[in-house]
Amino acid sequence: MKLLMHTCCGPCSIYPTRVLREAGHNLMGFFYRHNIHPFTECMKREEAMQQFAESCDMKMIYQEGYELEEFLRQAAFREKDRCRACYHDRLRATALLAKRGKFEAFTSTLLYSRHQNHELIRSIGESLGRQVGVKFYYEDFRPGWKEGIDTSKEMGLYRQQYCGCIYSEKDRYAKEIKKVKQVIGDR
Repeated sequence: MKLLMHTCCGPCSIYPTRVLREAGHNLMGFFYRHNIHPFTECMKREEAMQQFAESCDMKMIYQEGYELEEFLRQAAFREKDRCRACYHDRLRATALLAKRGKFEAFTSTLLYSRHQNHELIRSIGESLGRQVGVKFYYEDFRPGWKEGIDTSKEMGLYRQQYCGCIYSEKDRYAKEIKKVKQVIGDR
């Protein structure tokens, strides 16, 4: 199957790429960037994606521009449900690109993460697939979580510490600050 895979980063692409290629799929990647904050983080992730893609000879499409403001407008006042809007934007962009490129289906490395809502991703992907006219390919890539981490470390790929958006960055570092305060308070 000719398959377009939305990619969020190099490390999350490792296991899905191997599995999809072993299944005989003709795979191309699409790096979506508008949700990633700050811009320097976006560039680190794109560089890691390029490094991985070159290592396994995977053709890639890299989104142009950096429309962070549009992502923020979508998420503002819906912070608790921001992932739904983010999944929709990323999968919609991938589905439209897949349609234009005459791909048979599209998928996402979001399905590799243990931290993402798989049922919501699947529901949105299938709905968009019907709307756009390109099948959404669902596969649970979470069994390869450790393999992807280990391989990314062996390759020396940049490994991010949060999902990508400004809200997930805040959540991640707020937890660290809370831990430090607890340690200091325990003394």
